Amino acid sequence: MAYEPPKQSTAGQIFDALLMMALVIVTLYAPLLLKLAGGGTTTQELDASSWRTLGQNAVMSQQWEKLGFTPATAAPIIAVRFDYVINWGTLALSFAVIIAYFVVLIKISDRQYKDVIAEHFGPAQKINKV
Repeated sequence: MAYEPPKQSTAGQIFDALLMMALVIVTLYAPLLLKLAGGGTTTQELDASSWRTLGQNAVMSQQWEKLGFTPATAAPIIAVRFDYVINWGTLALSFAVIIAYFVVLIKISDRQYKDVIAEHFGPAQKINKV
């Protein structure tokens, strides 16, 4: 008896596709809507009299000038620093969830793989070692 995968209707496929798209969108936007994204910024006090006092070298200053910035107009952009703080507990929890997911995935796949092999080649036989 050959394996017959279950048939799914067109409406079921459309529902599954829309559900997956909705879940992806919710997953991506939830941190933004719940104000969980971004650690914030800090602003430094910088002397905007020259590119050198802003910490910019000759190449950087040329690029700023190509974009139409002067030291005074670029200073507010350069002075803002993003706060990249890593929450180690959340990072560890994320790793634990991902590892648990793959463990479950491998266990289920192993079981299904053995079922398919048994279906095609018969049940597993024990080999007696002499």
